[in-house]
Amino acid sequence: MEKLRLGGMALQNGVLVHGPTAWGAAVRLPDGSIKAASGTKPRIGPQTAIPFVRGPLRLAEAFAVLPVVKRALPEARMPFERPAVVAALFAATTGAGVARRSSLPAVPREAAVVVASLVPALVALRGQELTSYHGAEHISIGTYETGERADKEHERCGSHLVGPLTLTSALAAAAAHRAPARHRQAAQLAGTVAALGAAVEIFGWMSRNPNRRLARALARPGTELQRRLSTSEPSEAQLEVADAALRACLEAEAAAA
Repeated sequence: MEKLRLGGMALQNGVLVHGPTAWGAAVRLPDGSIKAASGTKPRIGPQTAIPFVRGPLRLAEAFAVLPVVKRALPEARMPFERPAVVAALFAATTGAGVARRSSLPAVPREAAVVVASLVPALVALRGQELTSYHGAEHISIGTYETGERADKEHERCGSHLVGPLTLTSALAAAAAHRAPARHRQAAQLAGTVAALGAAVEIFGWMSRNPNRRLARALARPGTELQRRLSTSEPSEAQLEVADAALRACLEAEAAAA
């Protein structure tokens, strides 16, 4: 049977896994039991294979599924359900605005913006439970894909967007800076969307060509983030939760087929 392309997200008390059309999530309850739920993913826009358009649409769908998961599994604790993460989001937005208005050259300026945007995620991942469930998510999905016990780092983790997004944002900012002053704000907005679309396309190329030198270079920031900050080795109990989420997703995909 052909393997499905899966994604996921660590929760504070469990794991969310999503496939092409469905999602599955599982959490560890205070009494020690596991509760799982699944459902159909919401669709945003047409199902298109147009490059630079499909990536942002699929990312939007990955975020749109979160309130659906919360309604179906109210015990799930999302990574951003902490006051510190909200404060970090405000600080990151402020820092990104300061960086964009600075006189730095395009590449360092956009690198600073990307780093600022990572602050909320890094704050969310400070808890040991969350980093362990992040590792469990990667191991469970990676093991499903390869048939062998996988590592806690995964080549399709969203952290690998850091390198491509820094590059594409710098190019988009440089292009927008050349626009007439009256059109510059619109050019910057269009450039942001284009940079995200291009980064997702590069990310896909990296996943298909992991042994290329350029792919390894672009993946290096994300790999180091996973290795040093955002993942840790999970316990067997946490892997059990991740596997329950994976099964729930696969069963929902099979039911929808």
